[in-house]
Amino acid sequence: MRPTKANTVRIIGGVWRSRVLKFPDVANLRPTPDRVRETLFNWLGRNLAGAACLDLFAGSGALGFEALSRGAASVVMVETNPAALRALRENATKLGAENVTFVRGDALEFARGERSRFDVVFVDPPYRLGLQAAALGLVAGLLAEDGRVYVESDAVIESSGGWAIVKHARAGRVHFHLLGREPDGQSGISGHV
Repeated sequence: MRPTKANTVRIIGGVWRSRVLKFPDVANLRPTPDRVRETLFNWLGRNLAGAACLDLFAGSGALGFEALSRGAASVVMVETNPAALRALRENATKLGAENVTFVRGDALEFARGERSRFDVVFVDPPYRLGLQAAALGLVAGLLAEDGRVYVESDAVIESSGGWAIVKHARAGRVHFHLLGREPDGQSGISGHV
């Protein structure tokens, strides 16, 4: 199915600022809103030069392409839906994006088997699937020493189980969090997500 105007998202900063990404009609695919991305990337620092990023539930690719636009050295995008993955590849070609790797498969399986370390991990699965807690339990082993994890959900995430909430905000029904490791280095998170 061809994307409609409603099936677009704009890159808001960096070298591709104002460029438009198209994505297909796919159940539960919900790009992170502009306002939320602006806040997130302000938290991370406008320039991500040299950062290795993982967009674990890539969807539209808004977070991963935004990171590349702002200087990330590399981004791995994991997506299970073939139509969404095809759109990600088409957008990368349109942008001339380099240093992006696409993985077709289950995000949790990828996180279980991956051995690379990332400076920033984006965890934004479809809310109704309730995958945030499971993903957080797995990405702890993928995070670089001073890395950060971005988590988006429809509820507040409580700090515990090895994660510290660095920042938290809300935009409408969207709760978004920037997490870091607790000093003891344990992983996992409890509470409701």
